[in-house]
Amino acid sequence: MKKKILTAIFLLSALSGIQAQKIKGSDTMLPLSQKEAESFMKINSSQTVIVTGGGSGVGISALIDGTTDIAQSSRKIKFDEKQQLQESRKTVKEVIAAYDALAVVVNPKNKVKNLTREQLEGIFTGKIKNWKEVGGDDLPIIPYARETSSGTYEFFKESVLKNKNYKNGIMSMPATGAIIQSISQTKGAIGYVGLAYLNKEVKAIHVSYDGGKTYVEPSVANAKNATYPIVRPLIYYYITQSEKKVKPFIDYVLSEAGQKIVADIGFITLK
Repeated sequence: MKKKILTAIFLLSALSGIQAQKIKGSDTMLPLSQKEAESFMKINSSQTVIVTGGGSGVGISALIDGTTDIAQSSRKIKFDEKQQLQESRKTVKEVIAAYDALAVVVNPKNKVKNLTREQLEGIFTGKIKNWKEVGGDDLPIIPYARETSSGTYEFFKESVLKNKNYKNGIMSMPATGAIIQSISQTKGAIGYVGLAYLNKEVKAIHVSYDGGKTYVEPSVANAKNATYPIVRPLIYYYITQSEKKVKPFIDYVLSEAGQKIVADIGFITLK
């Protein structure tokens, strides 16, 4: 059904002379970009914006090969990706659209409420295997991660695991919704999701980056006052040669109306 709708949009755009603008990449940013696009098109009837996910790496690859106008990414562009663009004589522009706190989540029946960064590292690298090792029940830990093309996967590895490798055979999920669903159905599960995806089906862990002295809940307020430690930028990348085409949408996201959508979705505004 979605493919039919997208095809219809492309056909209508071609018939009316409207050039469709494509945004691709981060699944974390998907609800934000979709809502921004809907609102933008309501006040810009001559514009068509089509948003798809697939992961940050997929979006940046599409930008490199010229199949998207904007790559949405929950991680910074890598050195080798920049090199590929330079080899194609393309220069890229980075625009931060919002910020996101990454929440560590468990099943609501899990009695563990607090974890240190070191404990999280142990869990996701496979050194800590049972919840009783961190104050929980005698129950095997089942960690879930995003797939390797995900910017969330990369950011969690960098910020929480300090670039150590995930455990061998970790459960890898293609989308944030799949992580939420799996954890809601599995008492011993643990994973990580963007703040905007939190719901009652999972429980957010309070995290400490100071060895257990203070544990902080993931929330917009705690991300803004810099007490919650796992915060990252959500980024749009585009080729500077395409700036004229994409700038109206980018400017809208950065406007007061666009930033209100950021807050409504559950992300953190730029101001």
